[in-house]
Amino acid sequence: MKNLILEKIKKWSEETPESYFFDDGLNQLTYRELEDSSNALASYLEKNYPNKNNILVYGGQDGRMIISFLACIKAGHCYVPVDIHTPDERVQMILEESNATCAISLGAWPLDEKDVITEKVFETVIASKEMPSLNQVVLGNENFYMIFTSGTTGKPKGVQISYNNLVSFCDWMLSDFTLETGQRFLCQAPFSFDLSVMDLYPALLTGGTLVALSKDEVDNFPKLFARLPEMDLNIWVSTPSLVEICLLSPDFNNETLPNLVNFQFCGEELPHAVAKKLMDRFPKALIFNTYGPTEATVAITSVLITEEVLESTDRLPLGKVKGDTQLVILDDNGNDLPEGEIGEILIVGPGVSAGYFEQEEKTKEAFITYNGLPAYKTGDAGLIKNEHLFYKGRLDFQIKWHGYRMELGDIDHHMMEIDMVRNACVVPKYNKNHKVQQLIAYVVLEGIQDIDQKIKSNEIKEALQKSVMEYMIPQRFVFVENLPLTPNGKVNRKQLIEEVNS
Repeated sequence: MKNLILEKIKKWSEETPESYFFDDGLNQLTYRELEDSSNALASYLEKNYPNKNNILVYGGQDGRMIISFLACIKAGHCYVPVDIHTPDERVQMILEESNATCAISLGAWPLDEKDVITEKVFETVIASKEMPSLNQVVLGNENFYMIFTSGTTGKPKGVQISYNNLVSFCDWMLSDFTLETGQRFLCQAPFSFDLSVMDLYPALLTGGTLVALSKDEVDNFPKLFARLPEMDLNIWVSTPSLVEICLLSPDFNNETLPNLVNFQFCGEELPHAVAKKLMDRFPKALIFNTYGPTEATVAITSVLITEEVLESTDRLPLGKVKGDTQLVILDDNGNDLPEGEIGEILIVGPGVSAGYFEQEEKTKEAFITYNGLPAYKTGDAGLIKNEHLFYKGRLDFQIKWHGYRMELGDIDHHMMEIDMVRNACVVPKYNKNHKVQQLIAYVVLEGIQDIDQKIKSNEIKEALQKSVMEYMIPQRFVFVENLPLTPNGKVNRKQLIEEVNS
């Protein structure tokens, strides 16, 4: 059995060796370099880490990250991508939870350098041009990559994605999304966010170029608006939130970006107004709305947004399920519901993960077998109408914020680790498009009276920066004497959600 993903990338390195697989505006890397460098690093990994344990890969929007991913796979290791902007404490937790045999650091490594392949070592190794044996390449149901998501206990959960899972996703992308050879793909989502897989492997499998947009550029609107025309993009992959920002610039249109012909959105709900404005700006482009959790390998439904779709509904459909997968809507008792009724979305098929790495109880809660096939209980509410899935919100307290999925309980946990905080509960405030607009934290302080709320808010934000991702930090803090409780003594988050959204 061959790894068809690696075989296809190798084929491009032979047929178009000088074409770029990566371009960040300053640095370009060719398919020949991708193949040669990943081979050399794979050879090093085979010799020094002969086990098949996970390897953490740490860095930013950097072509060397992709070289490292392929090297891990060639040497028989699952890679665990961690973004360079991740707080040190979270890097430590992921390192521990993943049981990584080593880390490849393509930036200043924030922890102990034991079992770390530093940038200096990396550059020396890839210059060696050594060839790996390729005797233990990742195949079948072996883990290809592992994405760590937010967890209710404060510890992140590692979602295991196998080679077979990824092949199912890639086959669908290449057959259903009108991709052509040699196109230029936006590469903006951090590699630790599974949306990145939607541009990463479709680009590599079609001999395309990943055109990187850094976090610094995204965070600076003048820089962002100046950079976009220079990127010469064909394929746009992002959350709707990013394109909303880009639409603030009147120059984000088909005259300034004439080659941008294909938009693919995932990670959060696509608002009707955003799709309409995008269609007005890019009347000839294809606009795909997709849906899927990390646990089912990026996405499993899609719909092409047309004028007819926009006119038919105020809340856009998530689309039809891909051919090898089944969607089932379940009631509260786990029974199938007929078309048109709202219940929990169950995903059944070959894209479904084996579960959370070394978290048996959490895996049992969410992953089941349905008619003998692997299935994932999403916790999302939805209904199916005319074969199209429609999203109806979360069944629990897990939310999407700027495309990132998080457990509200995870933020609570880290807030309550702060000395001055006795209790905390974070809730989302939604806008009229049913999209999270703001995170609001209700906070009970430890015996502190007559506080300056602005100062305390800033102190808590500063403390949180050490343990959680930037997007997990609430924008507003409400200081209260006590939090409301349910009859069984738990914090009544639902009551607070209703309060902020009334």
